[in-house]
Amino acid sequence: MAMGILSYGIGTLLAFLLIGGLAFLFISDVTQKKHGVLRTYPVIGHLRYFFEQLGEYFRQYFFAGDRDEMPFNRATRAWVYRLAKNEGGTIGFGSTYDLHLPGALIFVNHPFPILEEERLPTPSLVLGEGYCRDPFEARSIVNISGMSFGAISAPAVTALSRGAALAGCWMDTGEGGLSPYHLEGGCDVIMQIGTAKYGVRDAQGGLSEERLTELARVVRAFEIKLSQGAKPGKGGVLPGRKVTAEIAQIRGIPEGRDSISPNRHRDIASMNDLLDRVMRIRELTGRPVGVKTAIGGWRFMNELTEAVARRGLESAPDFIAVDGGEGGSGAAPQALADHMSLSIEEALPRVVDALVESGLKQRIRVIASGKLVTSARAAWAICVGADFVNTARGFMFSLGCIQALRCHQNTCPTGVTTHNKRLQRALVVEEKYLRVANYANNMNREVDMIAHSCGVRHARELRREHVRIVQASGQSVALNMLYPYPEPKAKMKVA
Repeated sequence: MAMGILSYGIGTLLAFLLIGGLAFLFISDVTQKKHGVLRTYPVIGHLRYFFEQLGEYFRQYFFAGDRDEMPFNRATRAWVYRLAKNEGGTIGFGSTYDLHLPGALIFVNHPFPILEEERLPTPSLVLGEGYCRDPFEARSIVNISGMSFGAISAPAVTALSRGAALAGCWMDTGEGGLSPYHLEGGCDVIMQIGTAKYGVRDAQGGLSEERLTELARVVRAFEIKLSQGAKPGKGGVLPGRKVTAEIAQIRGIPEGRDSISPNRHRDIASMNDLLDRVMRIRELTGRPVGVKTAIGGWRFMNELTEAVARRGLESAPDFIAVDGGEGGSGAAPQALADHMSLSIEEALPRVVDALVESGLKQRIRVIASGKLVTSARAAWAICVGADFVNTARGFMFSLGCIQALRCHQNTCPTGVTTHNKRLQRALVVEEKYLRVANYANNMNREVDMIAHSCGVRHARELRREHVRIVQASGQSVALNMLYPYPEPKAKMKVA
């Protein structure tokens, strides 16, 4: 009987607490001034915000079709997952890819495709050959784009480093500086120099030549980041909740405070400044030096090629990484992410054509980036004239990313973009680094498969006539008709 009385007392107390809580919430909702729905519908109005928050996740799993979602639909993610798990890209009964949608890619099959014994290994290309002391031989067409330690977690960086070493592709550090995790796997590393110069700063926040010389011992190339496709005109943003003590030490910034990079390099205000900086870093380090940028029109490439023509081939960057406006980021203003810079479909042909016209195509290697997560999209970029393809989100999917859209909140449920140790347990490095390697290897293998079906011996023989683009009319047009090959205007001479 005593137990019954105790249970009754506890139940009564809980009921009073519930009623009291609801009464407090009611009064709070009715008197607050920020949310009109809650003033009109106190208490139950919270259901609206709850379901609004869950809506994107319900749509992803229950309502959206395989080809409906953005930024990546379920079919694309499933393709990447299969490659990462080494399950092959084979499907049954037919494709859900709509060949009539504007922008659809259709590769031109050859009536007599290349036999297995006729195929050749896709050759490597060398960055900076003849223009720096230690050129970099890049073996893989598909490589890991810049993802900073900070934007992604320590286990993610470690798995990427180990996977890249196994696959033979490079890994870009992103603008957050070089961490021990980038070096753990022993892969080829490209060190990105962002506008805040994290990892290469001196005490005043300028570029440290001493630090550059130290880094040259362990990295294969340097990349000056002017802008990225997700947020051109805006520097990197790492929310304070993600700035741990370790990240703060690597970047040289206060712990727990927002890490916001300047929107451009303070010491680079013109094309001559940029080329001077390229030459100085290359002279100091002996390593190839390139530039990463989004493209807004013809101006950048016109100014670059004209400046190199005046100054000579030795002043040119060794590579240009072209980032399309559809590129991703852990945190970006929506106005810039939605509306700033050209897509990779427009930007890449402009860059390649400008280099061909000026006679610089063999001097400056071209890296394409911007939602190129499938082998078909990578093969398209090679057809246009890119030498390499970078992808960040493709490799994030290989690590287990489920597109939860929480990269900036430090609550990533798969451990990829969080520094919460409990959540990082989801990412087991010993398992995921193999998936990273599988994804890179299978991407390269499928790009070669597309090339063989087009009648060429390896991927680097792909040309614009090998792919057609579906237009608004529903009819496809060969890429070399949309973007005819330009004629070189003059042979570039060394000054």
